[in-house]
Amino acid sequence: MDDIDELQAEHEALIQFLYLAPVGLVQAGMNGEIVMMNPLAAQLLMPLSRDGGLDNLFVALEGVAPELRHLCADYEQPSGKVCDGLHVHLNAGGADKKIPQVLAITLLKLDAQRVMAVINDVTMQVRRERQLRQNDAWLNAILTGITDYALVGLDAHGAIAEWNPSIGRVTGFGQEVAGQPYSVFYPSDAMTPEHLLDRLRDADRDGWSLDEGKRLRADGSGFWGSALISPLPERAPPHGADPDGAAYCLILRDITDKREASERRRREAFGDYLTGLANRRAFFEAAEEELARSRTVPRSTAVITLDADHFKTINDRYGHPGGDAVLQHLGAILAETFREVDVVARIGGEEFAVLLPSTDLPRAAVVAERLRSLVASQVVLFDGQRIRYTVSAGVASLDDGSGGVDLLLKRADQALYAAKRAGRNRVERWHPALAAAPAQPSLGPEGDRDAA
Repeated sequence: MDDIDELQAEHEALIQFLYLAPVGLVQAGMNGEIVMMNPLAAQLLMPLSRDGGLDNLFVALEGVAPELRHLCADYEQPSGKVCDGLHVHLNAGGADKKIPQVLAITLLKLDAQRVMAVINDVTMQVRRERQLRQNDAWLNAILTGITDYALVGLDAHGAIAEWNPSIGRVTGFGQEVAGQPYSVFYPSDAMTPEHLLDRLRDADRDGWSLDEGKRLRADGSGFWGSALISPLPERAPPHGADPDGAAYCLILRDITDKREASERRRREAFGDYLTGLANRRAFFEAAEEELARSRTVPRSTAVITLDADHFKTINDRYGHPGGDAVLQHLGAILAETFREVDVVARIGGEEFAVLLPSTDLPRAAVVAERLRSLVASQVVLFDGQRIRYTVSAGVASLDDGSGGVDLLLKRADQALYAAKRAGRNRVERWHPALAAAPAQPSLGPEGDRDAA
């Protein structure tokens, strides 16, 4: 009996450890059905539950980490680490929530029947890492490839103050570029006039501003470049006028040879597993930054939320691979429809969102309607079959960022649900009367919001 008592004591000690562990722990089957979880895991996951229950790990996380189910299904080893520290955004912050909450999820395959999820709140860690990434990028821009750069003086409004040979060497532009905004080095849909000034303000606030992406030469050819803007030492202008000459320094570098590694890191952190679009994390970070800027300098910011109509029916008829083919097709159309400056993301299972900086409600509704019409006119070829589908979309905008991303998404979702109630395959704009409407349609079986 002593051995049995000892085993029972060890078992009780293990259970006590699991329940008091400083991280969330969930044991589940390979299909996600939860067998055990500790109180901290329940506390972290409960806000994601639609019906107040937590029966399936993958269902609970479907709205914020849809790739988790795919990662688990595709993991072929008998045991091991399926994913490590996958970041999941639960909210975007806002007027009453200044810091977006971020969870890190590590999924371990214990054997052929069981998985263990380790869940931790890493909100503050993410903020620190974001600042470190910016610092690393700044040092790389300064210390790497120092001979291959264009040094460009900018005036107080972001116009190129004067030409010099380094500009011609890297971009091919001649002296005619003087007086043009520095956005001349960017694709036409990659920067708005407001963004041009935002980067100058960022440089004033932080001492520098760095971005990386597609750039243009004078002949129209593209290259992958980094652009670092820093303010020059202040010179007192007469009577408060703008200073003469350059007020900022722009260092433009061609880093095409480093693009593959840079893009791989970006995809791993900010890319959606299935569609290749931005993921939920990338969307919320970009939206948070854009709305913070619009609170400083008011301008309209719009969001479109959309999903595939009757998606559960598509999955039931063609299987999950057929549903995945539809999502990939929709992702490709989205990527082709919107501007480079827009952020196109998959934020849930069949749920997509688009952030449109410096865009008001009517203009956002026009492009959403163009997308809806394009989807309705096409078919998805899958396994010898032709799948037709449609999308419904909701459009909302804020004029000055007040209320934050959560309010903007809530309004866009209210308009989306109005489109569903009105028959689907349509676009609805948010208006105040929708605020009193139900938050979402009645959920069908398995929590499918489109089954209503």
